[in-house]
Amino acid sequence: MSKKIITDELITSELEKQGYLEYHDMEETKAWKLLQAHYNCEVNDSWLNKHYDFYCYEETTADGYTIYVATDNTDSICVSEDIHYYDNDLSDEIVVAIKDGCTMYIDDLEAHYFMYAVEECYDDMMEKLKNEMEEQLKMKGYEWEADTTTEATA
Repeated sequence: MSKKIITDELITSELEKQGYLEYHDMEETKAWKLLQAHYNCEVNDSWLNKHYDFYCYEETTADGYTIYVATDNTDSICVSEDIHYYDNDLSDEIVVAIKDGCTMYIDDLEAHYFMYAVEECYDDMMEKLKNEMEEQLKMKGYEWEADTTTEATA
């Protein structure tokens, strides 16, 4: 009886059957839909008359500087925690909001910080799904092939 061998290709193939591709192999809108379903989060770029769990938007100061606001409460913005002079840390906050399953208002869904956060979350989701698929395959009797180079030298 031949052994059932787990390979990275097998794991990828099984995930592709479920509609999960590597981020760079799929359309961004499909990747976002899979993320929304996985993390139970939502995003909107229209400030609707509703409460969001997380807000990320650009503002201009009285003297013309651009700043970024990332907060969970627009009624009580903390300058030292919620205001960003640069946009490079915004993706970290968006990643947390996505993984926490937040409803989010993001004013620019094409901004690099949002796209980077989506890609990072998608990659994390895929890593988790690959680990889960490996465990499912093991439960079906699959196993990783033994590394013959380490066995031969041991």
